Amino acid sequence: MESGSWMDGNKLYDGQVIDRIELSLGAGSLSFRAPPERSVEVEAEAAAAQTAIELIGKDRPGLLSEVFAVLTDLKCNIVSSEVWTHDARMAALVHVTDADTLGAIDDQDRLDTVKRLLRHLLRGGGAGARDRKATARAAIPAPRRDGAAAHAPRRLHQMMHDDRAAAAPQPSSSSGDGGGRGRPVVEVVDCAERGYTLVNVRCRDRPKLLFDTVCTLTDMQYVVFHGTVIAEGSEAYQEYYIRHLDDSPVTSGDERDRLGRCLEAAIQRRNTEQGLRLELYCEDRVGLLSDVTRIFREHGLSVTHAEVATRGARAANVFYVVAASGEPVEAHAVEAVRAEIGEQVLFVREDAGGGEPRSPPGRDRRSLGNMIRSRSEKFLYNLGLIRSCS
Repeated sequence: MESGSWMDGNKLYDGQVIDRIELSLGAGSLSFRAPPERSVEVEAEAAAAQTAIELIGKDRPGLLSEVFAVLTDLKCNIVSSEVWTHDARMAALVHVTDADTLGAIDDQDRLDTVKRLLRHLLRGGGAGARDRKATARAAIPAPRRDGAAAHAPRRLHQMMHDDRAAAAPQPSSSSGDGGGRGRPVVEVVDCAERGYTLVNVRCRDRPKLLFDTVCTLTDMQYVVFHGTVIAEGSEAYQEYYIRHLDDSPVTSGDERDRLGRCLEAAIQRRNTEQGLRLELYCEDRVGLLSDVTRIFREHGLSVTHAEVATRGARAANVFYVVAASGEPVEAHAVEAVRAEIGEQVLFVREDAGGGEPRSPPGRDRRSLGNMIRSRSEKFLYNLGLIRSCS
């Protein structure tokens, strides 16, 4: 048996996870195991019994606590939620039920009230709030035709991408010196002789990095024709040959800059290394998240990333927190929070992924693509996993 979780880089043995991968890839017919059809039906039924709320606005300390407090006051039970913050913006996907019936909320007047109050909260209220109308959004999307819940990380990427596109264009922060600490290095090169656009990415390795990169390319209407990925030590290297949906390469310098900025943003959105990871496992109840995040706020902690889930009657929640000033959390603040919430239900997890990347980001950008190809292209070509780009 494995000595640790597959999420920590160990070999995957979990049959349920393997089944879900095969089902997602449409490879159920190639498996010797029967596809878990019942679990899919259960998930669709659960999604149909919930109401989804999408939020996006300017981030500030205590905002998540205020959002959960408003939902609790409106008799909404929070079943699950995922929250991201990046570049002073906050995006959240929250699934709620009626606190009394534990079913979906279908009263349109009540839903309108939920959207109105949350939108006011996201704008910050007070003077100038009207001017920030376009920068805050609270929406309740229509249920999907298949009855399934939206994939939270994918939807959050789309929301933050659209929010970024609606804002004023920002100068590219991708540069040969790697920018700040841990910043990705993204290189978009015109490969005219082969009819492709070459994208090279080098950054710190972490879970779900490949998902974030490929989903961003897909949402930006690019098709990946060839790709190479290497995870080596603490760093990850990705190389993609892409084209537009109409089979044309990227020809504009502005578009190349925009693509580089969007990929860098997508990689950084889920980067949680700056926050302290707190895990909450306890009996679920209505108002739990409102109380927990209020305690965070009262002790000067700000949530930068959250993953909230309910499993049966149990809450399994993960929060990444920093001080309200943006600095790392002081030990005495963490201990005070744990003492108030409960040391037997709130745990601190020290992630093993800290520290600087092994190699400095400032090395020659041209060497990135050359290194990827020299280490893997010949091997993958001989296996028949990639084709020549010529």
